Amino acid sequence: TYARDPRFNFILLRENVGKRKAQIAAIRRSSGDLVLNVDSDTTLASDVITKLALKMQDPAVGAAMGQLTASNRSDTWLTRLIDMEYWLACNEERAAQARFGAVMCCCGPCAMYRRSSLVSLLDQYETQLFRGKPSDFGEDRHLTILMLKAGFRTEYVPDAIAATVVPDRLGPYLRQQLRWARSTFRDTLLALRLLPGLDRYLTLDVVGQNLGPLLLAISVLTGLAQLALTATVPWSTFLMIAAMTIIRCTVAAFRARQLRFLGFSLHTFINIFLLLPLKAYALCTLSNS
Repeated sequence: TYARDPRFNFILLRENVGKRKAQIAAIRRSSGDLVLNVDSDTTLASDVITKLALKMQDPAVGAAMGQLTASNRSDTWLTRLIDMEYWLACNEERAAQARFGAVMCCCGPCAMYRRSSLVSLLDQYETQLFRGKPSDFGEDRHLTILMLKAGFRTEYVPDAIAATVVPDRLGPYLRQQLRWARSTFRDTLLALRLLPGLDRYLTLDVVGQNLGPLLLAISVLTGLAQLALTATVPWSTFLMIAAMTIIRCTVAAFRARQLRFLGFSLHTFINIFLLLPLKAYALCTLSNS
């Protein structure tokens, strides 16, 4: 249908060169003022482009992202948890960052960019290296940081809804999280250099995102050490983690007006027993693609 529509121009690459090079090829062939990045497994609401474009009317804005939901939310217990995780990431983390015009990662499933800004950054984007090797993942976060580095604002539009397919099994979910963890660690140093020129809240936010998992890991290890060395149950550690989980989920349920967010407490077990070890592994294998 679309192949015969004169409004569309399809670019067929000879081989699979990865998301970054495909993006660059499309951007260089584009001619509009705005570029919309949509993942192949994402469905946009009918008004997404309009709402993102309205935000981009401000020439100081270089990029804007919409709110992500899981299109397959009802498939498994994991997809339900991921859908809540996306809601929290968008409506807590990104929404807070957007108050200061500096969303730190405009997510790939639904992000709009100012083409003139993109073109000026393409060389940096294409030649990103990590330890002397071309960087081959973490495109969304790196492109967002380049926008901020160039002096543009990055925004979040909560009523621009994009539904994307999320992993329905632990294996694919953990592989996705491993890529994201490496990407976050790789770009943290670049992000830290930007913070002096941004609002102080963003410094607190970035430091908190990196120290939070570390402090949680130390708490868990301390509790396990107490259990192993003294044969006593670390009730204080257990109660502190449980209290923080209940408070967070209750606040989310209140803000979203949905009781299902109380069930997000199950994610704490995934975080402690799977994601924390995975993040430690990611930090030790940053060069691995």
